[in-house]
Amino acid sequence: MIPKSHPRYESLLLRDKMVKAAQKGYLADSALIAHGRGEAFDYLIGEKTTYPAKRAMYVAVAALLLSNNPVISVNGNATALAIDEIIELADAVNAKIEINLFYRTDERVKIITNLYKDHGYKNILGTLDDEIKYINDIKNSRATASKTGIYTADTVLIPLEDGDRAEILKKGGKNIITIDLNPLSRTSKMSDVSIADNIVRAIPFMTKIAEDLKTQDKAVLFELVNEFDNEENLKESLEQIKVKE
Repeated sequence: MIPKSHPRYESLLLRDKMVKAAQKGYLADSALIAHGRGEAFDYLIGEKTTYPAKRAMYVAVAALLLSNNPVISVNGNATALAIDEIIELADAVNAKIEINLFYRTDERVKIITNLYKDHGYKNILGTLDDEIKYINDIKNSRATASKTGIYTADTVLIPLEDGDRAEILKKGGKNIITIDLNPLSRTSKMSDVSIADNIVRAIPFMTKIAEDLKTQDKAVLFELVNEFDNEENLKESLEQIKVKE
């Protein structure tokens, strides 16, 4: 039991979720390393949502709401950290959720499928029963794509992602949104909208934004998307990183 008085309480809770996910068998060992790398960047921004991240979230939600077939791609990390919040966001923006794993095994897919179903989301894509296509030029297991999901999606939210798939999906004409604490990562640079924030803060905030933007005229949403410059926003995100004494 982690005492709430501990100065690293929230961080330790997230670490505990990751450890338990690994013990349950749906999180690859390397995922713990990836989480630690992200946590380091979170320290550097003061473990808070910055203005550039908020701006990117508004644009991301607008893009999702304007899309014909938006999909949220989930791996073990995203599932372990924010499964309920991801489901709420998907409902808010009318997006599908699809399993996509770098270290894909039938067992991991089965566990994650059952987790989403247990949490009330019955139509998870990318399962063992789904009709799976393969994205050309992706040379690992993340090449999988559901025929009705990522394969035909126009917008894909890829939190906690690897850069090669982000780049190839973008080259395939898809609008790519990422949540990545590292503004220098290849994923952040390759995406159309990069949110430099912790997924546990970003996803719930995006759901709140969706409730607001759904009441707006579509012209407002188009303006948000068209006026956004991801490269400039990443520069501002980088400026938020400060080494604290």
